Amino acid sequence: MNKFTQAIKNFWQDEEGLTAVEYAVAGGLIVVGVVAAFGLLGNEVNRVITLIKDELVNIKK
Repeated sequence: MNKFTQAIKNFWQDEEGLTAVEYAVAGGLIVVGVVAAFGLLGNEVNRVITLIKDELVNIKK
């Protein structure tokens, strides 16, 4: 049992190869953030364009 416990401790403390996982997680979070920002930005741009269009239509009347 002692060898098993030591193997688990060694595995838990081993940081080799961990950077690839960290980069993947960070990249995924960045992608999620960019997609969310573009989604919110797209809605805001659509709202502004609609407001401009409505004002131009009102000016013509």
